[in-house]
Order: sequence, then C-alpha cells, then structure tokens
Amino acid sequence: MVKNISSRWLIVAIGFLILGLVYTIRSTIGLMMPIWSEEFGWSRSMISSGGALCLIVMAIIAPFAGSAVDKYGPRPFVVGGLLAVSISAILMATMQSAWMFFIAFSLLSGIGFGVVAMHVIVASVSPLFDENKGLAVGIATAGSTAGQLLIIPIVALFLVSFGWRETYIVYAVICAAVALLCWRLLSSPKTTDNQTKPTDQPSFWQNFKYLVKKPVFHAIFWSFTLCGFTSTGVVETHLMPYLAACGYPTLDGALSYGFLSGFNMIGMMLSGYLSDRMNKVLLLTIIYIMRGLSFIVLMFVVGDYAALALFTVAFGLFDYSTVPVTAGIIVEHLGQKMLGITMGILAAGHALGAAAGAYYGGYLFDLFARYEEMWIASIILAIIAGFISFAIKFMRPAPRLA
Repeated sequence: MVKNISSRWLIVAIGFLILGLVYTIRSTIGLMMPIWSEEFGWSRSMISSGGALCLIVMAIIAPFAGSAVDKYGPRPFVVGGLLAVSISAILMATMQSAWMFFIAFSLLSGIGFGVVAMHVIVASVSPLFDENKGLAVGIATAGSTAGQLLIIPIVALFLVSFGWRETYIVYAVICAAVALLCWRLLSSPKTTDNQTKPTDQPSFWQNFKYLVKKPVFHAIFWSFTLCGFTSTGVVETHLMPYLAACGYPTLDGALSYGFLSGFNMIGMMLSGYLSDRMNKVLLLTIIYIMRGLSFIVLMFVVGDYAALALFTVAFGLFDYSTVPVTAGIIVEHLGQKMLGITMGILAAGHALGAAAGAYYGGYLFDLFARYEEMWIASIILAIIAGFISFAIKFMRPAPRLA
C-alpha cells in the first residue's frame, strides 16, 4: 500500500496522463476513415473491421492484464503497452496496404490498448484509497477523455497542415517518451513476510470460476458489454464520419468530439464524486438511460449546430461516467481483491460490444449510406443496460473469496 498521500495522487495523475494519450490514439481512426477511403480506396466497412479486430484483441488481453496487475503492479504493463502503441504508430505512418493496417492497428495497437486501459488504471488506483475512492478513480480514468479535448482538434490541424503519416510519427515519439517517464516514476510492488506473494494468490481461472457463479457479476458484465456498443463502438468510431456525412467540415467534427470529451471528463469526475455519496446502482441506471436518450438528439443534428451542441453535452456527461460507478459496485458486491480481474473481464465484454458497434455502423453505412438504424439500436440497448443495472439493487453482496 502506498502510504504517502502525495504518492497516491501522483499515481492518479500518471493514470490520467497515459489514458489521455492512449485513448486519443484510439480515436484517430474516426478522423482517418474518410482520408484512407479516398487515398487507398478502402471501404468504411473494411476500416471498421480493422477497428473491430483491434477491440477483439483488446478483449482477449484485458482479463489477464487486469488480473496480473493485482499481483505484479502496473509498471511492466503500462510501459510495455505504451511501447506496443509506439511501434504500432510507426507502422501506421509507413503503411501502404490493408494488411499493414491490420497488423499495425488491429494487432499491435490492440495489444497495447488491452494493457494500457481503464481496467489496469482502476485496479492500480482503487486499492490506494479508503476515502474518496470513487473520486480518485473518476479523476484517473477521466484521462481517457480529457486528453482528447485538446489533442483531437490538434490532430485535425496536423492532418490539414502536415498529413496523417507525420501525425502518427509524432504519436510514436510521445508514447515512447511517456513509457520512459512511467518506468522511472512507477515502482514494482514489494512483498514482506506478512504479505501474500503473487504465486500464493488464487489463479486467474480460480477467480474466474468464482465470478461466473455470481448473478451480480453477470448483471455488471452484460450491462457493460452493451455500454461498449453504445459508447466506444458507435460514437468513437463513427461520430466524426457521421458528422462529415451530415455536411460538417472535418475541423468542426473534431472540435465537437473534443468538447464531447471535455464533458466526458466532467461526467467521470462527477460520477466518481457522487458514487461516494449516493446509491451506486441507482446512479448507474440513470447514466445508462440518459445516454440512450441522448442518441435521439443525435438523429437531428443535420444542419443544426444547436442540436449538435446539445448532444455533445448530454452524451459527454453520460458516456464513460459508468466506469467509476461500476468499479464501486464491484468493490461493494465482490470485494476489492476481485477488482482487477473483474474490471479486466468487463473490459473484454466492453471491447466485444464495441467491436459489434464499430462493425455494425460501417456495414450499415456501406449498405444504406446512413447511420439512423445504428442510432436507434443504441437507444434501445442503452436503456436495456439501465434496466439490467437496476436489477443489481435486488442482489445481495457475494461472500468474499478466501
């Protein structure tokens, strides 16, 4: 346990920084989609398939990364993941064909994103705090959207001024530099005679078998999978292409996404603060239902900047704000020691849901040249996730695994 208060908040700040960087790189596929379609002749369904495969790789990696960080600490995973993303960015900058795109983004980036992700940051930050746990988790994970507030518009300017290949070179250098910084600032856990050694802790499969027998785990898992479809899958991948199809200039779409990310940051911090002070299940239910309703506004943004601004605020507040609340519910119902592996498995479900949303959106656009059916599906699925979450209210906390 990190006893020094300043050291605890330093880890929160590091988590904020790396999530800001990595999640911004994930979002660039939405900006690049129209450019690659014109330059290489790639269909949107092909590019969306690459994004979906990236999310599937993340889903495979995430549960093991979440479980392992409880045993070995975050440093090897954070540094290794950032280096994987850096190498991926270099390959993206030099790619000339589809197979290079799938190797660079779908495989290497997928590995990096699966390791350097919110489940690892949550599992690293949450055990450090007894008070203000939700707030600390909310601030650390808010980096996943806060960085995009400034970086996405900057990326759009880079694309206009220099080109997309140069943009990825800059990303590669920054990721490598942050990896070095994390290696110096993060420390590996030290065990004493009174502490459980990593080899003495339950295995991944023992913990997994325990979880799948608990109804509360299934309620959290399936609602979070639908969360992936209605957030990362459809919005992160298809919002900017949708706005371009609606006639908005590239820079306007990027600025809108950046402001959405800013409200996302506010929503995550606010939900973390509220999760320490009110019923977490009720809060999570409200977040999912309000997210679903925000998609109704998105269907009417054509030529209407006011409607676009309203969607930006509404969806931003109710997007990733599910994360700190979900982490709090896990600790209450399953225990702190199960947080890493549970968040890792949830991240896998979230990634699979997001993969379905990413592919579904690209397929429908190629088929009908529109996104309306995807927004309708998102409304329905987000509200269903809210009802599933509300069912947790009637479940008792599970006994702790010895």
